[in-house]
Amino acid sequence: MRWMPFVASCLVALMSELSTAAHAADTMIVEKKTFELERYTTEGGKVIAPVKIGWESYGTLNADKSNAILIAHYFSGTSHAAGRYAAADPVAGYWDYLIGPGKAIDTNKYFVLSSDTLVNMSPGDPHVVTTGPASIDPATGKPYGMRFPIVTIRDFVNVQKALVDSLGIKKLHAVMGASMGGYQTYIWAANYPEMVDRAVAVISAGEADPWLIGWVGLWGAPVLVDQNWNGGDYYGREPPLAGLKLALKIITLQANHRQWAETTFGRAPAIEGQDPKDSFANQFKIEAFLEQAAAARATVADANHLLYLVKANQTFATSQSGSRDDLKKIKAKMMVLYSPTDQVFAAEWVKTTIAALKAAGTPVETGEIEGPYGHLNGVFALAPLGPQITAFLAK
Repeated sequence: MRWMPFVASCLVALMSELSTAAHAADTMIVEKKTFELERYTTEGGKVIAPVKIGWESYGTLNADKSNAILIAHYFSGTSHAAGRYAAADPVAGYWDYLIGPGKAIDTNKYFVLSSDTLVNMSPGDPHVVTTGPASIDPATGKPYGMRFPIVTIRDFVNVQKALVDSLGIKKLHAVMGASMGGYQTYIWAANYPEMVDRAVAVISAGEADPWLIGWVGLWGAPVLVDQNWNGGDYYGREPPLAGLKLALKIITLQANHRQWAETTFGRAPAIEGQDPKDSFANQFKIEAFLEQAAAARATVADANHLLYLVKANQTFATSQSGSRDDLKKIKAKMMVLYSPTDQVFAAEWVKTTIAALKAAGTPVETGEIEGPYGHLNGVFALAPLGPQITAFLAK
C-alpha cells in the first residue's frame, strides 16, 4: 500500500474517519507533476543544477490567472494537500477536508497548487519529487550526501516562485501553510509583497525562537550518533535506520499533546496481559505506537534530508538579518491561526509575531484552533475554522 504522509501515520484512526466520510463518487483525483530548473543559486550562493520538485493542483486556473492559492507544506509533509492519486487510495491529502469543491477552500472558485520542498524528508515516497542529499550529483555520479548545499526556507520559497512564474501567475490570491508551511507563508508575504494578496499562517511564527531551535536540533540528534550515519555517507550501505526511527518518534510525540495520548492510549499495555512492570520487554501501548509509526515512516524517509530540514527550520527568520523588520514589508491581509496547546510553536511566541504585524500596520485576523492534538491541531482540527477561512479568502 502506498505510504501515507507522516502526520497521517500518527493519527491513522482520525484520518481514516475523515477520508471515509469524503471518499464518495466526487473524490478529487489529482496528478503529480514535476517542475525543473536547469540551475538554482541558493541563498548561500551555492549552485544546484538541476533542481526538481513535485507539485499538484486542484481546480482550474481562470483566464486572467487571478484565482491561484498556494499551499505550503509542513516539516514532514509533501505536496499532497488534498485529493487522491487514485480512487483506491485509502487516505486523501492532509487538508482534503478543507480543499475541494464546495469546501472551505473551494476549488470551484480557486486554483490551488502545492509543491514538495527542496530536501523533502521523504525522497523514498514514489509520489515525492525533490532534490536533496539523496539526489545524484551530476559532477560525481553519486548521491550528494552532506556535500549538498545548505538550503533555507527562503530557498524553498524561491523555487516555488519559479514554479508559479512558469505558470504565468503574476499574483497569488493567497498563500497558506501550516508549521514549516507557515514559515514559507511569511517569506512569501514579506519577500514578494506585490504578488500576495492574502496570507494564512497556521501554527507558525515569524521566526524560530531559541526554544524551538533547541528542540528541532534534538529532532535530528539521534541520526548524528548512529554509527551507520557515517558523516552522511551511507548511500549504498546500511542506512542509519535506528537513529532515524528514534528521531521520528521524538518528532511524533512532540507534535502531539498529552490530551491525545491520554484519550488514545491511556496507560494500557501494548499487549494485554504483558504488564510493563514485569519486564523491560513489555511496553505501554503509546510506546508501541510510536515505534511502529516511526518504523513505517522511516521506510520512505531519508536521514540526511531530515537533517537538512532541521537546519532550514532552525535558521528561519522572516528577515535575513534575523530581526522582525521584514514583517513591515508585508502588504497582504494576514490571518494567523494557532493552537493554545501547541508544544512546537507555543501560543505566546506566535502572539509576538501577531503583535509585530499589528505594530507594522498590517491587518491581522486571528483564530484559536481547539482540539486534543497540540501542534497537529493545525493539520487535523481546522474544520471548525473553515467558515472563517472562507470569509477571509473572499475579502
